Amino acid sequence: MRLRCLVAEKCLKVPASKVMEVLQVYAIIATGGKQYRVSEGDIIYIEKLDNQVDDSVSFPVLMLGGETVKAGNPLVEGAEVTGKVLQQGRGQKIVVYKYKAKKNSRRKQGHRQPFTKVEITSIKG
Repeated sequence: MRLRCLVAEKCLKVPASKVMEVLQVYAIIATGGKQYRVSEGDIIYIEKLDNQVDDSVSFPVLMLGGETVKAGNPLVEGAEVTGKVLQQGRGQKIVVYKYKAKKNSRRKQGHRQPFTKVEITSIKG
């Protein structure tokens, strides 16, 4: 979908999804040793938190974006991102299989990474 304008020569050929992305407020948060770009209503899977389902959780804000960009040093003062815990769970099983050729040495191990599913409810700043 393209933007439409009255004068074709002056019209920018930018997809409408990109225009909406620029106008939407977003934040860069840090949790579990990783950084995530989130907006209101986003659902993210993060490293396991010690919260129960339906609990509210807040995250430190490293950067706010939208009309203007605010970068923190290291955090943005007065900014807060809150979310609601939707689910605690474990991911799909991955199989770790190690062997050494010609040594009859084999080792099989499974792993399921725990996660927390969070819905971003508000971004204030």
